[in-house]
Amino acid sequence: MKKVQFTETVLRDGQQSLMATRLPFSDYEEILPIMDQAGYYSMECWGGATFDACLRYLNEDPWERLKKLRKSLPHTKIQMLFRGQNILGYKHYHDDVVEKFLELSIINGVDVIRIFDALNDFRNIRSSLEAVRKYGGDRVIASGCMPYTQSPVHTVDKYVQMSKELVSMGFDTISIKDMAGVMSPYEAEHLIKGIKDAVGDVPVVLHTHCTTGMAYMTSIKAIESGLDVLDTATSCFSGGTAQPATETLFYAMRQYGYETGLNETALNKVNDFFKPLKQKYIDNGVLLPKSMGTDAQALVYKVPGGMLSNMMANLIEMHAFDKFEAALDEIPAVRKDLGYPPLVTPLSQMVGNQAVANVITGERYKQVSKEVRNYIKGEYGIAPAPISQELQDKILGVGNTPVDCRVEDSKRTGEDFRRAQDALGDLCRCEEDVMSYICYPNQTISYLEAEKRKQENVCTYSIEPIVN
Repeated sequence: MKKVQFTETVLRDGQQSLMATRLPFSDYEEILPIMDQAGYYSMECWGGATFDACLRYLNEDPWERLKKLRKSLPHTKIQMLFRGQNILGYKHYHDDVVEKFLELSIINGVDVIRIFDALNDFRNIRSSLEAVRKYGGDRVIASGCMPYTQSPVHTVDKYVQMSKELVSMGFDTISIKDMAGVMSPYEAEHLIKGIKDAVGDVPVVLHTHCTTGMAYMTSIKAIESGLDVLDTATSCFSGGTAQPATETLFYAMRQYGYETGLNETALNKVNDFFKPLKQKYIDNGVLLPKSMGTDAQALVYKVPGGMLSNMMANLIEMHAFDKFEAALDEIPAVRKDLGYPPLVTPLSQMVGNQAVANVITGERYKQVSKEVRNYIKGEYGIAPAPISQELQDKILGVGNTPVDCRVEDSKRTGEDFRRAQDALGDLCRCEEDVMSYICYPNQTISYLEAEKRKQENVCTYSIEPIVN
């Protein structure tokens, strides 16, 4: 029988794309035992922006969230998204830090690790793969992920060659990450068939978004072309800038005679649980209606769902939401100037923030962030196409060129850990706190100080003794 499996994304990219990852663990803890019975291939529920959002907005320890997820999902593979040398942050970290983060992730319960580099520079994911093999053995699935985009230098043949390279590196599965939902059914057919012909029995996974309206057509054509696993979100948290609906594609595939392994009763219970949660976040303004629509213009500016929701939230905080459309129009020009990087974290945030800065200041590249400067220096890897010479000269100086090496090759074994432990002092409770600080120092300090105050339960008043 034909078979296709489903990865459920509502706890990570589904809610990240619609409401900027503002869903606390306490809101969905109750439904986890039912989700554990649904028969998903995996549940994407950690990594990506969840780590940052836990510390920055939700007053949660992301590691504690992972432990609770593991306890509540004994029969389901827990999946995380991992940014290679970026880990879960916005800069490159040294190999010893990458290795330790993955060791702790595996110890605390992750089963599937989807690893990507924003530029598809696979030098930046090799150390991650080695760490997964070292600490996860055969139990943990290492999925080599290719961010998908379209440009003069991104072709089907290029992606087929990249998939062969990932297999030769030793990855267990190949993932295609269409973060902006720009892949058409025609492209899906040729891409999936090309990759399956190239990699043989290695499972192929597709992650896409409904942003442009293509996702359902693209998903069905990909499955017909040999896809093994598809990312979907429970229906009330699907569509718009999120993934296509789990129940809808389950129903369609069942009619086509595909075996999915899904439990329809559990799927419906999961969606019924999340319906009032969605309404709550619409009512309080966290989930913006604009995130739930279809925008075919995304085929032009190629902005992923999480980037859209974060950009909207940031512009609202800056009282500059009237600049939203102008910023979208600026994104393709910035992307071209930077050599057509795929718009995936951290490059999506870097390009988006630069477009916003160009629009708000009224002058292109009057302000250039440290991250964009480092990208132009070559510290994130090799750009897919040449960077604008004018912009490169502005940042590097006339006659200077970007570096072409892994900046992590200059070993500083243990230095990041020692600095982090010194900075945390008596706030440090475990190795996980050290890793949180390395990735997000200010947010981790704030969280741990708040936790310490709660533990100490400091009495702010004095009690006079009773005199008889």
